[in-house]
Amino acid sequence: MNQKLVNILLVEDDEVDVMNVKRAFSKNNIMNPLFVAGNGVEALEMLENHIIPLPKIIILDINMPKMNGIEFLKIMRENEKLKNISVFVMTTSNEDSDKINAYNLNVAGYILKPLSFEKFLTSVATLKNFWQLCEL
Repeated sequence: MNQKLVNILLVEDDEVDVMNVKRAFSKNNIMNPLFVAGNGVEALEMLENHIIPLPKIIILDINMPKMNGIEFLKIMRENEKLKNISVFVMTTSNEDSDKINAYNLNVAGYILKPLSFEKFLTSVATLKNFWQLCEL
């Protein structure tokens, strides 16, 4: 069966976390195109100016400079072209207010960044199952 791979945008300011996501993709045999933005401002610029193909999935950190993940989500959900993209929050923030704000902005999931790489691999494998459904 010939499947079209969905594009994924990772919005993450921490280079180590970006590297971990790329490693986790590789270890889970995830071949989806992965684009990276360092913060919400950069991500919006990439999306609104068509610098990257429109992703079906965004993996979003909350704690970032310039524009945090919640601010990014608010703007994104008001944009007709972007509002239906599935967003997964992947963050170290365990604050109830961040979780409530994220779910109020229709995120598909809220994943706490685990401390170990093995747990991170498991989290990414779970995401893979979701977007394989999107590809079908």
